[in-house]
This record gives sequence, structure tokens and C-alpha cells, in this order.
Amino acid sequence: MANSQRMANAIRALAMDAVQQAKSGHPGAPMGMADMAVALWGRHLQHNPTNPQWANRDRFVLSNGHGSMLIYALLHLTGYDLPMQELKNFRQLHSKTAGHPEHGITPGVETTTGPLGQGLANAVGMALAEKLLAAEFNQGKHRIVDHHTYVFLGDGCLMEGISHEACALAGAWKLNKLVALYDDNGISIDGKVQPWYVDDVAKRFEAYQWNVIGPIDGHDTDAVDQAIAQAKQSATRPTLVICRTHIGKGSPNRQDTAKAHGEPLGAEEIALTRQALGWEHGPFEVPADVYGDWDAKAAGQRAEAAWNTAFAAYKKQYPALADEFERRVTGTLPKHFDQVAVDAAVAAHQKAETVASRKASQLALEAFTAALPELLGGSADLTGSNLTNTACTPAFRVADDGAVVLGAAPDRKAGAEDEKSAAAPTPAGGIIGRHINYGVREFGMAAVMNGVALHGGYIPYGGTFLTFSDYSRNAIRMAALMKQRVVHVFTHDSIGLGEDGPTHQSIEHAASLRLIPNLDVWRPADTAETTIAWAVALRNQARPTALLLSRQNLPYAPKRDLADIAKGAYVLAEPARVGIRGKAQAVIIATGSEVQLALAAQQLLADKKIGVRVVSMPSTTTFDRQDEKYKKAVLPAGTPRVAVEMGVTDGWWKYGCAAVVGIDVYGESAPAPVLFEHFGFTPENVAATVLAALKRKR
Repeated sequence: MANSQRMANAIRALAMDAVQQAKSGHPGAPMGMADMAVALWGRHLQHNPTNPQWANRDRFVLSNGHGSMLIYALLHLTGYDLPMQELKNFRQLHSKTAGHPEHGITPGVETTTGPLGQGLANAVGMALAEKLLAAEFNQGKHRIVDHHTYVFLGDGCLMEGISHEACALAGAWKLNKLVALYDDNGISIDGKVQPWYVDDVAKRFEAYQWNVIGPIDGHDTDAVDQAIAQAKQSATRPTLVICRTHIGKGSPNRQDTAKAHGEPLGAEEIALTRQALGWEHGPFEVPADVYGDWDAKAAGQRAEAAWNTAFAAYKKQYPALADEFERRVTGTLPKHFDQVAVDAAVAAHQKAETVASRKASQLALEAFTAALPELLGGSADLTGSNLTNTACTPAFRVADDGAVVLGAAPDRKAGAEDEKSAAAPTPAGGIIGRHINYGVREFGMAAVMNGVALHGGYIPYGGTFLTFSDYSRNAIRMAALMKQRVVHVFTHDSIGLGEDGPTHQSIEHAASLRLIPNLDVWRPADTAETTIAWAVALRNQARPTALLLSRQNLPYAPKRDLADIAKGAYVLAEPARVGIRGKAQAVIIATGSEVQLALAAQQLLADKKIGVRVVSMPSTTTFDRQDEKYKKAVLPAGTPRVAVEMGVTDGWWKYGCAAVVGIDVYGESAPAPVLFEHFGFTPENVAATVLAALKRKR
């Protein structure tokens, strides 16, 4: 038996055995893709199993993540820290071999894949990050960023609409170092896909401006090898290799059937398959010669050592760029960031401007994009509404030859070259575009941003309307699950957008996003809160953030100091602000645009000799993480509380509120002031609600 076939059969055997032992899983896809994996991992993939975080490694994504035993077998066989015992513990509690590959759990897994299509979109983001970093840091013959992104995908990935969004972008961006291998086996859970999947995949991807190779025999390792080699020669296009395969390859009775897709083969069928494959070894047994053929540790160490030598030469010639590259790939913010953040917040506080919080976000970004060259922005065709572009972030564009177009660096103001505001050294020829026009592709944008963050080197942020977060939601969830620093700028956050009506007016979205574990949600009330929300988001290396921003102008809320805003909630105004002495009789909690209503209601209640504390709570998720002492200091026990937010009321009862001024129905189409009156978002109604709560207490 040829070495390549024995290497592939080792994958098949491990997949069968692990799924059988777990009594759960998907053996068919790993068995079908095994020969493809030999071609890629055995002959092309640049990686170092002894250092899974090597900066210049190729990225591999298993987009059809249900076939997770493929990547687990590959990681084990090639020498990653994934011992056989972990394969035996497949799908068991606390193992490193979960049902779908999980980033941060298993060494060598670049992204969490389960929801089909998102891994493919993540790969597009990784390839984009590689292209941008290469344009920014490579100098002359020094190519310190030079690697490929490979992705395996199946029919399900291509049926999901996100594949259209992401792959169209990959073609537009000429991501020539992206190579996708399509496991074209024609089988899904419901059986043969022909009745419901009739796409001409080749023509579809040609229309995206991709190279298309095949169909080829996905079980011919040499043919797949040659296709990958051909794909790597592309100068301007990503490549799709269509590999015709048999799901459950080698199984006499399950090959080419849906039964091979998502259930164990069974002991009897596994024995027959071993016989058919000529695999004479017992469960979880791999002979030494096969381990030797797969072992990639020595080759990986040589590759990384060669890169280290090249990087040392680069660093000698370009020390500033080398230092910046090292900082960026670790995700560490520059030393001067804290001062930049303080200065930006103080400036916002001193100017006390009345602007929409979407504009306040842009003002904050002007400071942060100047200080952080890793900030990579964008918008899903709403740049002029989301205000995600700045003077330091020209549009990302690609020339006909595939090169990233470099623009002139913005003029520096006097004194801007000091340590507090200096950005990275400008590459030869100009700066890269750092604002991406994603087009009307919210889901694709969110998943691509996840890929950018996973690759490293950039902190991605992107904008759309809050109501369209529904399109992005699963990718937002994946960012939270993977603990990735991604920032979503969601503008037009309430009925305050007015005439566009219920389709665009976010009612349930703030509450819904707050339910996602590990996602920070901020709804700031003014320029200072918005600036601090951005600073907190940028410091959160293991947490994505959603910024919910207004379309309408918001007055600045006067503050004594800014220190506690970063805690998610703080005492904005005590009764003394309106001339009432003594302990507050009630607390009004408000977010975003409703803070102004709370302050106005405070004044109305003061006219009735009732003292009220106003608490601004821009981030419930951040406030909930504070210690009990601080939370009780902000929301004292025994004092009636009333929350005010233009959204569904359910999430506010956990704060012990006596009442909530909210909206539990869809909006209406009318000018914003009319809607505020219609739905009771007025100082008078807030004050009346507080009075009613006090009356009930008595």
C-alpha cells in the first residue's frame, strides 16, 4: 500500500473509532476528505506543530466542522499536543476534542466551526488580514508576511447564504492566497442533495472572480496535490478546487449514503471497512511508519527557524516596523494608548457637544484610529450613516494586479509626532486603506471580521443599523464564544430614527444582544460615554463589543468625573443637582438617549420636592461584572427604581425595578418627536411613573 494511502487510511480508522467510541459524531466526511488532507497537510501546509502560534504559519480552516475528527486526526498525527487519549475522549466532557472544532481549546484549531459557511467566511477574513499585513509590513525582498489560507468545505457550507456574501468579497478583494477545497460528495443529512441543490458551483465561483479547478478526483492525492500547487500560482484570484469524493470512503455498506454522515458506522461495519481498506490495526492503533510519514515537527521547526532568521535581518534593517509587527501580532495595545483614551474622554467632556452618539463614535475613532494603526474599520453599505470612517482610514482598494492600493498618509497636526499619538511608521509608498466597503453583506461582514481578529494583526470593527444585527447574530455569537476582540457599531438604535418605521426601529435588539454571554453591549448617552465605551472595547482582548448608537442628536450630560463610566453604570446626578437635600427617594436608571429624559424628570420631581438619583447605565453587561459593593453603592437597597429605555422591558426587572418605561410593541412610522410622545418617552411620563412607584411603596 502506497504511503499516501496508508496516511489517509489512518485518518479514516481514527475517525471511525472515535465516533464509534463516543456513540456520536460524523465519520463520513473525514473518511471522504482523508486523501485531500494528505495532499494538503502532507505536501503543502506550512505549519509548526511545536508552535501553533507561529506568526507566518499557513491557516487551515475546516469549515464543515461536523467532520471534526479529520482535523483532530491531522493534529494528532502531525505532532501537535493532542495525544491519543484525547481522540479516545472525543465528544466527552472537558476533552480537547469537542463535537465541532473549538478555537482556544484544541491547539492548532484556528477557528470554531459548526454553523456551516462561517468557517469559509472566517477564512476570507484571515486571507484579507494576510494581504493587508503583507502590504503594510513587507519591504522589498523582505517578505515577513507570506502565507496561505486553506479551507475545506462541503455542500452545506455552499448552501448557506453566507458563502455567497463572503466568497463574493474574496473575489472582489483578489485574495489570491485563499485556497478552498470543496468536498463534493453530494450527500447531506437528508440524503442525496440533487433534488434541492442544483447550483453550478463552478460557474458560480467563476462569477465571483475565482479560479476554479476541477472537478477532480478527490481521492487521487497526486491530482489534489497538483491542483493546490496550481492554485498557489494565482496572482489575482482566490481558488476553488472541486474535489469529487465518496462520503464514508471505504465502508462497504455506508459509502455514498446519508447514514455515513452523522452516525457511527457500527462495530460490524467498521470491521468490514478495515478489511476493505486493508487496515489491519486495532482501534486507535497507528503503526510507527505511518506516524513517521505524518510527523511534521522537524519540518515545521526548520520552516519557523528560517523565518526567524529572515525576520532578524528584517528587524536589523527596519527596527521600528519589526517592533510594530511584533506588537500587533500579539494583540497588545501600544503603551501610549491609555493616555490617548484619557485625553479623548477629557476632550469630549470639556467640549460637551450635542451630537448623535453615532457622531460621537466617529469623533472617538478619529483619535483612536490615529493612535492605533491596527484598527480596521468598515460598514455594510452604510458608511455615511454609521460614520465608521475617519481621516486616518482611507478606503481599502485593490489594483487590477491584485496589489493593495497605498494612499498618502494624512497630514499630522503640530505636535502629533509625540509618543502619545504617533502611529506605526508609514510603509514605503503610503498607507493601506483601513476602511472596508463590505456592501450589503451584514452577516458576511461579521464573520469576515471574526476571521481578521483570529488571524491577528488587526482589531476589526464594522457598522450597520442595529435592526440588522439580526443578520449578523450568529457570527456575533461565534465571536463571543471564541473570545475575539471585534467591535460592532450599530447605529439607528431605537424608534428615534423616525419615519423609516417598524422594520428599521430596534425594539428587542438591545435586550437580545445582552443575552449573548461574553458580549459587551454599550448604549452610551453622550460623547464622553461613547469615547469611554470605545476605550473599554479596545482593551477587551477576549471579548467582542456591540456599540448601540443614536441617529438623533443627544445633549451632553454634565458629570462630576469620568472615572466610573468604564464600570458600565454610575451615579450621574444626585438630588442636590436640582436643589433637593438628603437621601434620594427613588432612582431612575437610563441608557443612551433616555438619559436626557431621566434628567428632565429629575427636575420635574424636584419641583414637587421629591429627590431622585439618576443613574446612567450605558452597559448592563459591564455593570453586572462589578463587585457587589460597587453595585449597591450605585443602586442602594430599599430605594425604588425605575428604568427607562426605548426597548423591551423584560431585561430590566433583574435590577429590582418597580416600573420600567419601555416599549413592548413594534414602532410606528412618524417623525421621532411624535413617536416619543406617542410611546410615552417624555419627562412627564417618566416623572409620573416614579410618582406611581413611590405611591405603591407607601
